[in-house]
Amino acid sequence: MTREDEELLLELLNTTPVVDGESTDELADRDSALAWAAAHGGAGSSGEIARLRRVRTALQDVIRGAGDAQLLEEHVERIALRPSLHTGALTWELQAPADERLAARVLLAWAAIHERAPGRIRPCANPACCRFLHDRSNANTARWCSMALCGNRFKARRHYQRTRKPADGSTASS
Repeated sequence: MTREDEELLLELLNTTPVVDGESTDELADRDSALAWAAAHGGAGSSGEIARLRRVRTALQDVIRGAGDAQLLEEHVERIALRPSLHTGALTWELQAPADERLAARVLLAWAAIHERAPGRIRPCANPACCRFLHDRSNANTARWCSMALCGNRFKARRHYQRTRKPADGSTASS
């Protein structure tokens, strides 16, 4: 698994953001879904898009705790890694049908991260956000998909609530 595959995982998980209070889906429309798949090295078939949507939904449910990893079983049945020797080094080659390859890379990236660092892929702490984050910090304390998108807004809202004046005119303190 490569860093590129880790980014692919996060990018797929984050294709259902909330924009201006409305849930959106970057893979809902065929043209945008095909463009997304092509930009990530996909085959661009309808079958690939359908599989990406199903894998995304299953992974989001597993990561949010709305289901267990068994939800992924149907998606891993046709994935295989084949060992290969190249210039004296052992490598692993993904074996999957062309229209399942992109989703397979996502699943393998999730499995690798989940095995070596469980809980590092998680939902954003902003309850109004539907994005996910990959916490790479040593302390495993990252909470926001992005400080600009969620962290600063949440902190500003909390600061405002702590410092606004109560109705009697006295100042609030924390």
